Amino acid sequence: MISEKDVKYAASLSRIHLSDEEAKPLTKDLEKILHYVEKLQKLDVSKVEPTSHVLPIKNVYREDKVRSSLSQEEALKIAVEKIKGSYKVPKVIE
Repeated sequence: MISEKDVKYAASLSRIHLSDEEAKPLTKDLEKILHYVEKLQKLDVSKVEPTSHVLPIKNVYREDKVRSSLSQEEALKIAVEKIKGSYKVPKVIE
């Protein structure tokens, strides 16, 4: 049996604050989920092969095409600040 205390503890581990009003319905929902998982655990899956995906996976390739790109001057036209032919951005690491 899952208690509201258990739900609040799990929420705190996830850094989620739950009020008493929010915890009550979640307690019931979690209880239903766990009962369903319990039913699934009773299934015999000994003859089922493990899979990583339900559909076969294959790479979809497209042909590479050479196309023209922006020149450096065109790309720098939208820059708020530029320095020595590059974008100037604020320092983000101290």
